[in-house]
Amino acid sequence: MKRTATGAALAAGALAATALAFAPSAAAVTPTTATVTASCGIFGGGSATLTATQSGTSSTITLTSSAITAPLALSANSITSTLTMANSTGSSRVFSGTVNPAMAAGDPVTVGPLPGTVASGDSLDFHGGSLKMVIFGITVTCTSSAAQSPGPFVMD
Repeated sequence: MKRTATGAALAAGALAATALAFAPSAAAVTPTTATVTASCGIFGGGSATLTATQSGTSSTITLTSSAITAPLALSANSITSTLTMANSTGSSRVFSGTVNPAMAAGDPVTVGPLPGTVASGDSLDFHGGSLKMVIFGITVTCTSSAAQSPGPFVMD
């Protein structure tokens, strides 16, 4: 009986190891970073970097910009952000949340990572989309007049 149990345990372990070896790898977005030129009206504008991650149908995007600055001192998680990305393969994708570091007046703006849902094959570009930030009840909308570089985020 002891030999049978040991043999069964070894066989189960071997099957588990084989299953892990053939398990699909985590989905990935390419590229993982892109640059855009954003215009945020009276709040400024300029170069911004978007950083994307993906795991299955879940994705996050973070926007950072030294050209767009905080108008006032802001506490952590005080900006309500909605990032809409144009999708050349279907409906726009929306990433939203209240995630930002604390910032002093004049500091570079960072929002995210903002979570959203994506589908395999989505091709997402900030151009044609927008970033809306609500800061102390004031809505700031940022857009871009050109495609992001080096290209859209393509979801795996």
